[in-house]
Amino acid sequence: MAYPDATGVTQAAVFIPELWSDEVVAAYKANLVLAALVTQFNHQGKKGDTLHLPTPARGSATAKAANTQVDPIQSTETEITIAIDKHYEYSRLIEDIAAVQALDSLRTFYTDDAGFALATQVDDDLVRLGAGLQGGNGTAAYNAAVIGGDGATTFTDGADNSSDILDAGIRAMMQTLDDANIPQRDRVMVIPPVCKKDMLGISRFTEQAFVGEVGMANSIRNGRIGNIYGMEVFVSTNCDTTTTAGARIGLMMHKSAFALVLQLDIRVQTDYQLDYLADLLVADTLYGV
Repeated sequence: MAYPDATGVTQAAVFIPELWSDEVVAAYKANLVLAALVTQFNHQGKKGDTLHLPTPARGSATAKAANTQVDPIQSTETEITIAIDKHYEYSRLIEDIAAVQALDSLRTFYTDDAGFALATQVDDDLVRLGAGLQGGNGTAAYNAAVIGGDGATTFTDGADNSSDILDAGIRAMMQTLDDANIPQRDRVMVIPPVCKKDMLGISRFTEQAFVGEVGMANSIRNGRIGNIYGMEVFVSTNCDTTTTAGARIGLMMHKSAFALVLQLDIRVQTDYQLDYLADLLVADTLYGV
């Protein structure tokens, strides 16, 4: 009896790299927090290494006097340039002996680790932009940031900034945005786990008004733990760690504060290296913030 035609490794080879790719992309998306909360520009398939974003100034109203002409507003507009210069990769060389003898969980770990590593890098680059808010110079000193204890004390990298986040600090930071005419809509807080611990220890933050709706709505957005004062709150381990031991930076921000330009979304490639008798797995992404 002739052996029936069967689909083996040879016939299905083109699908095997796809499995790796799907798993890496899934892990990458699952671990992104801040990247999903900022303004994104899809630059895939387009040439160039810099994106120019016009930033027109807000105008003001002028009183109209009777029997006079209107008074046109004139302003020289400016722009923000975003360099697309961040190319990060994650690679593994998996020898045949490991592929043959290892459990399937080895692939699961590598694909999850690749997605986590690249997602952390993207979020970290965005969090670091917080040093440039409120007139900061963008250095590691975070000299434009404030401590969440009172919302007024300037954060200093390297000093003791261990005060717990308080309701007064949150309200003070909200006022900073209000005074700058930042829209209420699309404001978010992105906090490290230590701040979540502090907030859950304050009774008013554990009320229904803070916790918000439960179930599906809380699981749709990565890291979403509820809302406070009409502002969604997200927790992320991707918040940048400062030189102060254990200190991490959190953000209260509007969606338009930061921008992420994706020129090459997460890409996964595999290639067999005959001289090493191994599969080379490479995941990479190209973007600017």
